[in-house]
Amino acid sequence: MKYSRFVVFVMLFASLVVFPLAAHSKDKIVIGMSTSLSGPLAIIRSAGFQPIYEMWVDEVNKAGGISVKEYGKKLPIELKIHDDKSDVGTMTRLLEKLILEDKVDFLFAPCGTAMLFAAAPITNKYGYILIGQEGGSRSLQKFKADFPYFFSVLNTDVQQMPVLAKIFAENGVKTVAMTFIGDLHGTEYSGTAAAEFAAKGMNVVWSKSHPPDIKDLSPILKAAQAANVDAFCCFSYPDQTILITAQSMEIGYNPKAFFLSVGPYAPFFRDIFKPAGVEGIMGCGAWNEKSSRAAKEFSDKYKARFKQDPNYWGGTIFYASLQILQQAIEKAGTLNQKKIKDIMTTQKFNTVLGPTWFDGTFYASSCYPGQIGQWQKGVFEVIDPGERRTAAPIFPKLAWPAPPKK
Repeated sequence: MKYSRFVVFVMLFASLVVFPLAAHSKDKIVIGMSTSLSGPLAIIRSAGFQPIYEMWVDEVNKAGGISVKEYGKKLPIELKIHDDKSDVGTMTRLLEKLILEDKVDFLFAPCGTAMLFAAAPITNKYGYILIGQEGGSRSLQKFKADFPYFFSVLNTDVQQMPVLAKIFAENGVKTVAMTFIGDLHGTEYSGTAAAEFAAKGMNVVWSKSHPPDIKDLSPILKAAQAANVDAFCCFSYPDQTILITAQSMEIGYNPKAFFLSVGPYAPFFRDIFKPAGVEGIMGCGAWNEKSSRAAKEFSDKYKARFKQDPNYWGGTIFYASLQILQQAIEKAGTLNQKKIKDIMTTQKFNTVLGPTWFDGTFYASSCYPGQIGQWQKGVFEVIDPGERRTAAPIFPKLAWPAPPKK
């Protein structure tokens, strides 16, 4: 049977409308990441969101993938990861490589506050969603309208420092000494803390920055010891918070309150100094198995897989952000970034944190299980005033354990 060229064209066009072959040609979702596999930020990544990403990807793939209506099937996830060596410039170049050359479907965030600040303009330029898991910045909130594709999930200084000030005031702290790393994390946290402490009638006796490669913090500690302040705060990263804890033990500096921002919530910190060594140390966070039934289920699942405790600051938050992304894709029925972004901006999601949503493009702080934690008998307890508290604060902090005999 012969057909005119016009009839053949009409039949072919009709078949493409009914059976859009291109829409069914995709067989996986590729998620790219420029992250710190090496360098000083690597310990944050490996003890923070890396295991949770792995667990979530495995769970999704074992279930057949993420259901995407546009393709009429579930699509498994493939991760494509590049090492930025903890360097901002390297990270930005790799981020553009993932977008322009690798053409990944989605991006996971780099590690650290300064990294996020550099990544947000790039991902927004290309219309890629960026969920800021491992880090956060108050400064980014000023650009909320300029970066509609950026979603900040981790609680930061603006949520945590007012709570720390309340805890200090509740326990009669009058004087504080602070040291902070000379980057965005350190300057934001120390600045907000100073304002919150002053608002509660506390006197910040001195505040001193330190470089990221510092090898000896004992002069700072001795100055705080000589000032005889009630509380000592260090806003820095694990290399420095581990060092400052070890050197405080060595010189016998033991203020009534000892707060460290990045590091204490991680199991590796407790394992380095043992439960007796971290007893009473406060840090950013916080949640634990007592926070909710869902938190307990998440912790049990994590421990069964990795044979260690999860991250007690961001663990549940990281996992919730991945649940949000999956649900937003499934609700949108497409991999189109703008449509998914619109879903994430306007709808609520069921996560390990309970009903979870974004306020505009930033995380709703009411979803956080806690802001400040403290090690007590091997458990990172939530010590926020109010209903989220899982244990009352230890104050004053107990003396450091005696060093082992040589």
